[in-house]
Amino acid sequence: MKTEHFLITGGTGKTGRRIVDRLQNLGQNVLIGSRSAQPTFDWDRPHNWPEVVEGIDKIYITYQPDLAVPGAKEAISELVRVSKNAGVKKLVLLSGKGEREAELCEEIVINSGIDYTILRASWFNQNFSENFLLEPILEGVVALPQAHVKIPFVDADDIADIAVEVLLNDQHNSEIYELTGSQLFTFEEAIDTIARATEREISFVPLSLEAYSNALREMQLPEDFVWLIDYLFTVVLGNPDNSTVTHDIEKVLGRAPKTFQEYSDEVAKTGLWNNANIKV
Repeated sequence: MKTEHFLITGGTGKTGRRIVDRLQNLGQNVLIGSRSAQPTFDWDRPHNWPEVVEGIDKIYITYQPDLAVPGAKEAISELVRVSKNAGVKKLVLLSGKGEREAELCEEIVINSGIDYTILRASWFNQNFSENFLLEPILEGVVALPQAHVKIPFVDADDIADIAVEVLLNDQHNSEIYELTGSQLFTFEEAIDTIARATEREISFVPLSLEAYSNALREMQLPEDFVWLIDYLFTVVLGNPDNSTVTHDIEKVLGRAPKTFQEYSDEVAKTGLWNNANIKV
């Protein structure tokens, strides 16, 4: 395996840090794209992107907080332009399954003239352990809208394994992969699985989207965060395509994706969901 230079945007995030670890363990040269790295990579500060991208062969792109937010399309366009000028050989975009705004960003990458692979994913397992659902799980009461929707939660470890595979191997060029778990769960079923894994009582309370949004505002969360949550619960969870299990993980990796039960058991063993002193 030849050694190449990779830029992993969101390199300290859920998928990014896992990809960084895997590539480094393979002896690859990895530049972590984050605001705390040197040189700094910040989606809101494109002036130094040419410096960051110089000498990079391949880039993993994950846009924060989501490709649906205003300004995402312009940022992706600018990064593609800078990458092309720098001679970057390949772009791998983490996109949103069932999101029209994300598909517009995909088209920018697809039409860039640079080799690419698109990875579409929706709800991660890690939303329950590394994101906004951790705090209510610790408190023992999880209240969410769209309680009836079946979701094929996908694991960030599987996404990272796929990303490394497609970054390293050109046979995946020009492919669009849709990544899901192998089973469909409602939020209540997911919470019940976590409760059994932790041997705790964790209640699930179905809410209307309006009530949930109002609760977030009462917690004085930023309005752009509330908007994004509204979007994810309506456009993403409301899209029937996102309640479909795909088999692209098996196709690419030759193995089944991690199940939600396996994920729950792994996290439960760490004690994370039993530690009420964690600051979220």
